[in-house]
Amino acid sequence: MDTKEEYETKDFDTSIVYEFSEYPDVRSGRCDNCDYTLFKSSVKGGKFLRECRRCGMKKNI
Repeated sequence: MDTKEEYETKDFDTSIVYEFSEYPDVRSGRCDNCDYTLFKSSVKGGKFLRECRRCGMKKNI
């Protein structure tokens, strides 16, 4: 049985933290890279960081 989940991405670099002001959501509330809807959220240094639970794309909101 293959445990790796297959999904299509738009090849964003997931090691970079993108800024929402420069890269607003293409579809509101969805990951720009893989179109997933679940995120991990954290606040650090006064910035709200949103990370996709599927592909790991990060964006400061």
